[in-house]
Amino acid sequence: MLSFIARRIASGVVMVVAISVIAYLLLYAGGGNIARQLLGQDASAEAVAQKSHELGLDQPLIVQFGAWVSGAVRGDFGASWFTSQPVTDAILSRLAVTLSLVFGATILIAIISVVLGVVAATRGGGTVDTVVQVLSLVGTAIPNFLIALGLVLVFAINLSWFSPTGFVQLTDSAMGWIGSITLPVIALSLGGIAAVTQQIRGSMLDSLRQDYVRTLRSRGISPRSVIFKHVLRNAGGPALAVLGVHFVGLLGGVVIIEQVFAIPGIGQVAVTATSQGDIPLVMGLVLATAVIVVLLNLVVDLIQGWLNPKVRLS
Repeated sequence: MLSFIARRIASGVVMVVAISVIAYLLLYAGGGNIARQLLGQDASAEAVAQKSHELGLDQPLIVQFGAWVSGAVRGDFGASWFTSQPVTDAILSRLAVTLSLVFGATILIAIISVVLGVVAATRGGGTVDTVVQVLSLVGTAIPNFLIALGLVLVFAINLSWFSPTGFVQLTDSAMGWIGSITLPVIALSLGGIAAVTQQIRGSMLDSLRQDYVRTLRSRGISPRSVIFKHVLRNAGGPALAVLGVHFVGLLGGVVIIEQVFAIPGIGQVAVTATSQGDIPLVMGLVLATAVIVVLLNLVVDLIQGWLNPKVRLS
């Protein structure tokens, strides 16, 4: 098991390094004259040159990237070129907001998908299959920002059950926090619920056809034990992989949802920093996202290794 974990951690480190290199190259290629953007179009050429020198933009690319890596290894990601706010502070102050939406959507997807998938696989056809198909159609065909607008119109404006915009910190009010994330989480979840439910349903149907299930039933084991202790465990691996993919997708999709609900997450920071070419802030966001994805993949691999020991040999 330790060698399995070590291999996964090593591959995660390689992925983080590769993502950092690619992101820096892309930012460098499309950054434009950042010193000019900072000083304005009326700044003199001498002032622009001086600013470029202060930021190290007149250094070769490899030197600039080396300086960033040197600081990142020490935990110093620098400060935003445009706001002078430390990158760590700019990210941490908003990352918790974004992760509350993403984790909330992931948990909702997991719970509802397991319930619908198990019912659809064991009872077959009927209302559950219809619900799954409708969710699949809605989640696939309709963008989540349109779903978000519809939720706001119905539940916030017409029914006044929720606030249409804004975010309440959990430390300020637990009920206010739940109310502020409910609609965004639902908007993020619909597409994922359909996909994961179908995966669980298909995997369980395959497992139910296996010989070991007939053997368990012939021994008089209760149907509930067969489903939840054996079939669902075998079907959990593929569904968990799909759920992990959706988690990564949610990290990107949450940017638009944050704009719709005026939620102060990392989405607004990411859009602004990227459009300005704020390399320290963008690289901090890229690294934070990459680390989150690596940790998620490690957790998924560990759970899959627990569900299916054969995975540990891969």
